[in-house]
Amino acid sequence: MAVEQLILPKHYENKLDIISTEVAIKYVKDLFERRLAHHLNLMRISAPLYVRKSSGLNDDLNGVERPVSFDIKEIENDDMEIVHSLAKWKRMALSRYHIGYGKGIYTDMNAIRRDEVLDNLHSTYVDQWDWEKIIEEKDRTLDFLKLTVTHIMKALKETEKEVNIVFENLEPFIHEDVYFITTQELENKYPDLSPKQREYEVTKQYKTVFLMQIGDVLESGEKHDGRAPDYDDWKLNGDLLLYYPLLDCAVEISSMGIRVNAQSLKEQLAKAKCEERLQLPFHQLLLRDELPLTIGGGIGQSRICLILLNKAHIGEVQVSQWSDAMIEECEKHHITLL
Repeated sequence: MAVEQLILPKHYENKLDIISTEVAIKYVKDLFERRLAHHLNLMRISAPLYVRKSSGLNDDLNGVERPVSFDIKEIENDDMEIVHSLAKWKRMALSRYHIGYGKGIYTDMNAIRRDEVLDNLHSTYVDQWDWEKIIEEKDRTLDFLKLTVTHIMKALKETEKEVNIVFENLEPFIHEDVYFITTQELENKYPDLSPKQREYEVTKQYKTVFLMQIGDVLESGEKHDGRAPDYDDWKLNGDLLLYYPLLDCAVEISSMGIRVNAQSLKEQLAKAKCEERLQLPFHQLLLRDELPLTIGGGIGQSRICLILLNKAHIGEVQVSQWSDAMIEECEKHHITLL
């Protein structure tokens, strides 16, 4: 039962009432997206809530999550799917809009992930900044990936400093310096722990961690975590994790990476036994080198608000649906869900 997974901080103090929280959410989102756009050289564009199932554009996440689908009266023989993320769509948009090298796009991405296990950090409603940027072959390196991560952390730290000036009773805790480690190095470091336990231990020690190379099988024969085979290059991706002292846990604020080229697409689809996807429109464009090389990712809007506003539950910074048992348990511990 999801409510059993709730983290309930002792003596939790909600530092902002509902009205102040709503004002602060708007302030945080506006400020961070401006700083992000500045540091990554991005422009804002509009994006879809749903795509055609036949396009192959939807993000398959770990490969087991069920998208919400529906039909449209005027469109025959094709269902629509509410996006899980815009990982593939953004690459198509960069090509269509003729964005130049070193420049990129970002957008508000809203999704429904119906199979999420609900807790302090997870909601069925997902809101994030999805961003994508044009690169060249010379940029397809871990060093370039790491440099991009440092730019994101600079934007986040600048946002935290400004937010703490405006809302004086909040406590800053973000460490801008990033500790970089691969999933294999992490497994070697903590061989007897589960992947999530490893993430907790390394993040508690180093505070801000970028965990690289997610999706492929490790030396143990297990994967650290699932990752769809047709957008991130598994050798050039990662998750950005922050230690959040209020909940004593690691919070993933971003999943990102350098995207697959034709070669890594074929290799990863073969490993995932999903080679039939090569016939989909998006994949055909990529195989013909008709899409640009890119780096991109998603950054959780509600999770950024959660940590910067010192909240204990993601439902305090977004409106979603929760079980009656979770609502009651949160009320007992002074956690006010919107």
